[in-house]
Amino acid sequence: MSDRDSQPSPTDDFIKGLWRENPVFVQVLGMCPTLAVSNSAINALAMGMATCFVLVMSSVLVSSLRRIIPPQVRIASYILIIATFVTVVDYLLQAISLPLHQALGAFVSLIVVNCIILGRAEAFASRNTVTRSLLDGAGMGLGFAFGLLCLGGVRELLGSGSLFGLMLLPHSFERWTVMLLPSGGFFTLGVWLLVINGFKRRGTRTREVSA
Repeated sequence: MSDRDSQPSPTDDFIKGLWRENPVFVQVLGMCPTLAVSNSAINALAMGMATCFVLVMSSVLVSSLRRIIPPQVRIASYILIIATFVTVVDYLLQAISLPLHQALGAFVSLIVVNCIILGRAEAFASRNTVTRSLLDGAGMGLGFAFGLLCLGGVRELLGSGSLFGLMLLPHSFERWTVMLLPSGGFFTLGVWLLVINGFKRRGTRTREVSA
């Protein structure tokens, strides 16, 4: 088998972040914003898309400059690049929706130290082409947004009876207030991890039987 055949395809670079190496449900990274802002679907989606934007843009720029940045200052350079795009996101959120920006609070600025973004810059973008880095960043970013949305949707539905602010459950439904608290975030994450790992084990057993 040639080296070209052994390399992952562009589709694989994108898909792996959505499922096989999902930052939330597989790598369990970025837990601080995951648990803190996922008390509603809109907050979770906004944080997920903001992180996705920063991840994609920083990956593309790091990959473009990988042969120029001296190895001795690469980490500082990556943080500077990430901080630049976080500042862009911060101002965009203020311009689009000030209440949403206030709801996310300091966690927008903390995207700078999100281990997912710096990790992909160091482990992938600095060693691969711009195209592959773009697909990797988009896959990981959308996977992170998907994870946050899964948590935020469940927590808002059970905690407030609504989804994206729209009431879906009757007023007679007893709200689970705990779901809006940090402890509810831990509980919801644990349930999602249990469900997803169960699907993966069932898929593994199915492939073993069919083989």
